Amino acid sequence: MTFDFTGKSVIVAGGSRGIGRSIALGFAQAGAHVSICARGAAGLEATAAELKAFGHKVHFAPCNLGSATDIAAYIPAAAAALGGIDVLVNNASGFGMGDSDEGWDAGTSVDVMATVRASRAALPWLEKAKGASIVNISSISGLRPSLRTPAYGAVKAAVIHYTTSQAAALSKKGIRVNCVAPGSIEFPGGTWEARKTADPALYNRVLSAIPFDRLGAPEEIANVVMFLASPLASWVTAQTIAVDGGQLLGV
Repeated sequence: MTFDFTGKSVIVAGGSRGIGRSIALGFAQAGAHVSICARGAAGLEATAAELKAFGHKVHFAPCNLGSATDIAAYIPAAAAALGGIDVLVNNASGFGMGDSDEGWDAGTSVDVMATVRASRAALPWLEKAKGASIVNISSISGLRPSLRTPAYGAVKAAVIHYTTSQAAALSKKGIRVNCVAPGSIEFPGGTWEARKTADPALYNRVLSAIPFDRLGAPEEIANVVMFLASPLASWVTAQTIAVDGGQLLGV
């Protein structure tokens, strides 16, 4: 499937590596102007260099997505650099895996509140765009109980619920809001690549639960995100799509 986002302006919050990087590159390849943010300067600069190769506008800036002040500065700067906002992708995660206060704080401040704050900040530009769209990135952990990662699962469930509330609130403005819930995704430098060595028992247990006998690739998430943001999904809103190779089936 070929997507055409020529002339569209896309923000990917949390876009320097892994899933976010693939989403940003996918939009740029399809003709979009793209802005990315993240905390790590090195990753941002490397991904920005890849984006520039497509010949469209590129904006990037360090941003702690757990900070309301950082988000309030980043979104208007990105809109000014790109000439507006047609698509907002909320991809960042604090990866609060355990059941500690620190895990809950990390997940709440980034997974939930960054989604809320970035969406709120982008709204004036999204309202002016034709066919505007927000895509939130959650996880299949938000669709089922999680003994290993209760905080992570709970905040991802909150993102799924908030997606439906956003969709209802913004439908009259012509803004669609959807969510993608990835399964276990493997990429260089990512969590699952590290666990393959550090915790092979866990890695193999997860792998054995996926009918396709492999973990997913970031590009497979990016393709669904671009579909949801495209005119091909013009009648789709308030939906959460699991992209997990059947991992939730548990067969």
